[in-house]
Amino acid sequence: MAGNIFGHLFRVTTFGESHGNALGGVIDGCPAGIELDFEEIQNELNRRRPGQSSIVTQRNEPDKVNFLSGIVDKKTTGTPIGFLIYNKDYKSEDYNHLRNVYRPSHSDFTYEKKYGIRDYRGGGRSSARETICRVVAGSIAKQVIKNIHILSYVSSVGNISINKSYQDLDLSKKNIEKSPIRCPDPHTEKKMMSLIHKMKKEGDTVGGTITCVIKNVPSGMGEPVFEKLHAELAKAMLSINAVKGFEYGSGFSGSKLTGSQHNDLFNTDQSTKTNLSGGIQGGISNGMDIYFRIAFKPVATIMKKQKTIDKYGNFVFIEGKGRHDPCVLPRAIPIVESMTALVLADYWMFKKLSKYSQIHQD
Repeated sequence: MAGNIFGHLFRVTTFGESHGNALGGVIDGCPAGIELDFEEIQNELNRRRPGQSSIVTQRNEPDKVNFLSGIVDKKTTGTPIGFLIYNKDYKSEDYNHLRNVYRPSHSDFTYEKKYGIRDYRGGGRSSARETICRVVAGSIAKQVIKNIHILSYVSSVGNISINKSYQDLDLSKKNIEKSPIRCPDPHTEKKMMSLIHKMKKEGDTVGGTITCVIKNVPSGMGEPVFEKLHAELAKAMLSINAVKGFEYGSGFSGSKLTGSQHNDLFNTDQSTKTNLSGGIQGGISNGMDIYFRIAFKPVATIMKKQKTIDKYGNFVFIEGKGRHDPCVLPRAIPIVESMTALVLADYWMFKKLSKYSQIHQD
């Protein structure tokens, strides 16, 4: 199956299924000599792991990563970094009733039409379980670009939103992580939690948005035409399960403004008075904060009876079984940050290579 490689110079290939023996990946292009903090890598995996609170799936996975190559004495060697994460707590019998049934808004139908076969056990390769590999790679990418700071938070659940800009919030990692839903605004958090618990009790699910803020990005990262920085960020975000939309800077609201209202005027230090551009102009970073928002749909598996079809075209009724998230947003935070880090690490490598070329041309 194509489409399992992400990145150009800093590349990650992932493999594995939700109910297989293990998932894993290969990171290629990581610079040599990067001293890795393995505790921080595990912390990132713990932020994504199931069973961490009452509002996420209760699948109990330790999510311990095993590195196979590319690291000696805690330092990267410049050769491919191979890793594995073993699945421990999968219950494939929970999915036996889906062997010949297509779940609404899942990939069951499309996978079978494309490949002629599908792994019905937890969605197989289409499961969000695959994103654990992205978090391993992204946590290493974060340590490559350690001077760039990436923070994400849940900005809305259903119709409940934080009515503040990110500049008016305490976006310290400590403040975000103390919230079970990873919302930095305590007043809004209570309403969000109440809604998620209500959906869970009713056997339903709810979606929302995540906002990501990137600080200390140097100017000049990005490419001018087909590989614009915001385009690559959008591609990265839209590759995450359940993501339905992406906007950066002023986003769709910017279409309601005039040019004189929207233009970011310069200060004498080359910063801008406003940042409706979202830190990117012409596809290239300008040194200001980069910020974007991503929309997640409600989880498709619900604990309510639904009418659907089987592979033979017959109408049947199904009802969700097993362990599922009533809201995917809290566990999606480290995935969003990891994919962001992979994009930025790739551009950091491009920038480094470009400087090397210029030196040798001179």
